[in-house]
Amino acid sequence: MSTSPSTHTTPSAPRFAAIGMTVADMAASLAFYRRLGLDVPAEADTAPHADAPLPGGLRLMWDTHETARAIDPDWTPPQAGAPTGLAFACDGPAGVDKVYAELTAAGYKGEKAPWDAFWGQRYAVVQDPDGHGVDLFAPLPQQETA
Repeated sequence: MSTSPSTHTTPSAPRFAAIGMTVADMAASLAFYRRLGLDVPAEADTAPHADAPLPGGLRLMWDTHETARAIDPDWTPPQAGAPTGLAFACDGPAGVDKVYAELTAAGYKGEKAPWDAFWGQRYAVVQDPDGHGVDLFAPLPQQETA
């Protein structure tokens, strides 16, 4: 009687694939992220779940508070400004200023006006409709030293 060797395979490791946020108002949240260039279909404004592809194969996902409660009836929304943050690269330092100005002119709350950060980037922070801080950044030009 012969036995064949075990064909035990090691399962692959989980792969980071998405960032999820829970939002109070899907349409308001999606309008904000569309202003930052994300491609989210208009019909998602009334859906309980939406997602958008990000560079590198990741996805950004949104679920309504109602969806979160359907999964966990005891779920409660985090306070605004919870430590979840997203960062968007802009086209140069002037791009940071421009995007910040456009978002705040549209009524979104500026958390930190554009500044030249000590780590070599032009940086700003604006809040999305749920109070999540969204960073805007671009590298500063290299300064030549004499």
